[in-house]
Amino acid sequence: MAAYNWGDLTIGRIPLRETFTATESGGGDRTLDLAGQESSPPLTRAQVIARHDGINALTAGQCIPVTFTDKPERSGYYTVKGAGSEYTEYLNDMVTATWKVSLERVGSDAETDLQSRLTGAVRLNDFSLTGERWHAPPIGHYAYYTGSTNPTTMTRTGVDGAMTVYRGVPANVSPRWGCAPTAYLVGRVKVTTTGSQEVYGVDVPLAATGWSLSNGFVNVTTSASATLDVQAYTGGAWHSKFWNVSVAGSASSITSWDGATLLRNDPEMCTLRLTKSQNPGRATLDLTLRRGSRFVEGYLQIGTSATLAAYRSSLETNTSFAASGYVTATSNDADSNRFAVGSARSFTAHTNGGVIKSAATAMDFWIGVAAGGGSAVSGDAATDLRNMYVSCMPESVYGVRR
Repeated sequence: MAAYNWGDLTIGRIPLRETFTATESGGGDRTLDLAGQESSPPLTRAQVIARHDGINALTAGQCIPVTFTDKPERSGYYTVKGAGSEYTEYLNDMVTATWKVSLERVGSDAETDLQSRLTGAVRLNDFSLTGERWHAPPIGHYAYYTGSTNPTTMTRTGVDGAMTVYRGVPANVSPRWGCAPTAYLVGRVKVTTTGSQEVYGVDVPLAATGWSLSNGFVNVTTSASATLDVQAYTGGAWHSKFWNVSVAGSASSITSWDGATLLRNDPEMCTLRLTKSQNPGRATLDLTLRRGSRFVEGYLQIGTSATLAAYRSSLETNTSFAASGYVTATSNDADSNRFAVGSARSFTAHTNGGVIKSAATAMDFWIGVAAGGGSAVSGDAATDLRNMYVSCMPESVYGVRR
């Protein structure tokens, strides 16, 4: 509940104080206009700024869930028509964000299908792999529909609860599913910055350190002793493994970043770009995380040819299946898991456990966990993760009337 017992209003992922008035109009398209103000106090300054930036990051035509505490009949799915926020700083006193949002109603969850348009092609790969099309809607979804051919299902349990993952999704099909607006964000991918403040858009400042990219199964952040801390949620807890990323082979890994920015920030998928100066030149690393995934995807680039690598920061006994596109731990770790890492293109296995590619300007890779190790269920084994990586489909979600 919001401060002073006001109701809560959530526009997309942005939590706001519920407005007293909701202005609606009909006669054609049914519109909803909202206006309100966030302030510090009672919020923190960082929270007000995040809400201000989030409102301004709303994209025209974007379909989002909107929920009300005191006006639940207005809850539903809407497309954004326009949005803006005025930021005011009263020095050493208070901060306000006075915002306005114009929306067009799609409908309630009872009359709206969410359509996931899974576009693109199987990743170009050097292993003659066709991959496996898969998809993970929000935890609270229902009535998943792919026409005359049904996919199979598996369940993964993360920090937000049990999520259904659909495997073998038919090609050339855009799955439709229902979801209560209040459940749409459960199991989402999210990015947080300094102070664990969630970032609601892409055109917002992001600290080069202190960020986190998480989907409830994988959490990726920086590390003081390695390039990345890639954590896996299994057995009711987070478990860390440290990874190095390098544009100089094993000689020198990247230990800090000069800049971070978001390329995409949606509940179903987030992509974070990291930049490192090379004096001269620069290296960039794009990290992508999808809803329901057991692995983070990486794309490392540099201007001139070098030896690119992504590998365990300390030796962990591993078995190389480089000829098939992946490397995995030989035995279970203390958490009964096994790391898995690979690439869609040919590579050499790193001694510590990882991938390395010589004389290259770019390298794709993925880092994940075979939850359950040698006893991983179907869908969580290292080969399954490799197949899912090869067939990761870009997803865009649209609201359509049933």
